Amino acid sequence: MRTSTYQSVESACLDFYRSKYVMCFCMLLVVLTAMIAHATTFVDVTHEAGIQFQHSNGSRTSLLPEDMGSGAGFADIDNDGDLDLYIVNIPGAFKDTLSNKSNTTSTNVLYRNNGNGTFTDITQSAKVGDTGYGMGCVFADYNADGNIDIYVTNYGENVLYRNNGDSTFTNVTQTAGVECPLWSTGAVFADCDGDNDLDLYVCNYVDYDLEKFEKKKTESEQSGILVPNALNPTVFQPQDNVLYRNNGDGTFTDITEKAGVPASGGRSMQAIFSDFDNDNDLDLYVANDTSDNHIYRNEGNGSFTDVSADSWAADFRGSMGITAGDYDADGDIDLFISHWIEQENVLYRNLLKESIADTNNPEHIRFVDESYSALLAEISIKEIGWGTSLFDYDNDGDLDIFVANGSTFQHLDQPELLIPQNNQLFRNEGDGTFYDVSNSSGITNLPARVSRGTAFGDYDNDGDVDVFVLNNYDQPTLLRNNINNSNNWLHVKLVGLSPNKNAVGAKILLSNAGTTQIREIYAGESYMSANSFIAEFGLGKSTQIKMLQVIWNDGQTQSLQDISVNQLIEIVQKP
Repeated sequence: MRTSTYQSVESACLDFYRSKYVMCFCMLLVVLTAMIAHATTFVDVTHEAGIQFQHSNGSRTSLLPEDMGSGAGFADIDNDGDLDLYIVNIPGAFKDTLSNKSNTTSTNVLYRNNGNGTFTDITQSAKVGDTGYGMGCVFADYNADGNIDIYVTNYGENVLYRNNGDSTFTNVTQTAGVECPLWSTGAVFADCDGDNDLDLYVCNYVDYDLEKFEKKKTESEQSGILVPNALNPTVFQPQDNVLYRNNGDGTFTDITEKAGVPASGGRSMQAIFSDFDNDNDLDLYVANDTSDNHIYRNEGNGSFTDVSADSWAADFRGSMGITAGDYDADGDIDLFISHWIEQENVLYRNLLKESIADTNNPEHIRFVDESYSALLAEISIKEIGWGTSLFDYDNDGDLDIFVANGSTFQHLDQPELLIPQNNQLFRNEGDGTFYDVSNSSGITNLPARVSRGTAFGDYDNDGDVDVFVLNNYDQPTLLRNNINNSNNWLHVKLVGLSPNKNAVGAKILLSNAGTTQIREIYAGESYMSANSFIAEFGLGKSTQIKMLQVIWNDGQTQSLQDISVNQLIEIVQKP
């Protein structure tokens, strides 16, 4: 009887402890799941969003244009208040494209944002499915009709699509005179000459003449000289860039020589217009592969002066992507450039404030390399960086850095495939340094890819910046930002006076709690890509904005005070 009772008590105790163990385990699992969900800032929602894009349906054959990848862009093409997505593609094997033997159906794709977190492919009805050997894209309302147009860069003739205002487009390339039949890469729109319409700067790469290369290779091998393979850009002659002046009637004129901005010898990848010297006109930085970068100061009369050497930022490394922003909150615009392997990415701090104080020369453009002091150099030394942005991913009030990585080296046992790499996210610590949060944010939890062009914007209108990454010969990645850290935010849409209705080049200054944030409106940056025209500000725990000031392209200013947080506001330029 006592044994039976003892066994019953023992069994009850075991059941109790088992239930407690299960309960504790379940509670621990819930806590861990919550911690992981909180830590995973960026989530891959590509398929959930309805994006079925595939970069090239063909096969890679170890030729340089195949490895360049392509770009993408966010813009509200139908004026419905959310960001649509344009993705550039390549038809397939490069030689097949040249010989018109390619039977692929790969085209560029336009996705309309449905406003509920999903997208619909409207390429066919919109008539923007270019079948050229695609490189990049950029958006702008070049003809001031209130609709955002699309410019596509190709190996071969580029394409300008005019937005008809009804979600359809018309190819007006020949009429506009902007075909540029070279190997174009990145492109940017900006008001270069102060007449308030948007001019177009097109980066070009190399004269990739395979017939000439094969002939030279054969002759050299017969002479016993080893010739680099066709993947080496230094084997080919660089092509000059082109600046097209907007004539204000739907056409453009090539003024490259007159303006002095060909970036000769550059093998250019991407450019950006920014007011580096704060004199209210847009200067030009050109990122070049395998040759020195170019920096041009805008003289305010339609011409530029090459200040590359004097700027201390004529970077000699293989530059890919470029972004600009005031990362150190000192009132001037800094630069970040992604580089090739063994050539660390670079963060250039603008010395404008120091130059004014020391020399009283506000026209001086000079930068200093802060890559190592900012803790960004060594961590990128083994990566090959492409698309990038200075943006406030966590809405804490300072600019962080995202870099899309992907090798240009192929597998030894599978030469048709390039080696994938993980992308990286660096959090601004507010003291001049950055911390790698790629792991905690969920970036490195995603499959490694061969990433290239990258676009940034709040596609789901929830107050944080999302990221779209185009992957070479692969499906893309749409990263939804789930930061959910209770930080506040403000998004600003500017409407400029015609013809620059997108207010490209305008500056926004947000003052709060003793600090001032600056945003410039760009049309073209990252790597052969385009970001949203909306200016995104993180505010931390601030619940009210003291002052917001807009400096328009013509120097006119407008100010707003005591603005509520967590909203999108629209500011229209006063006549």
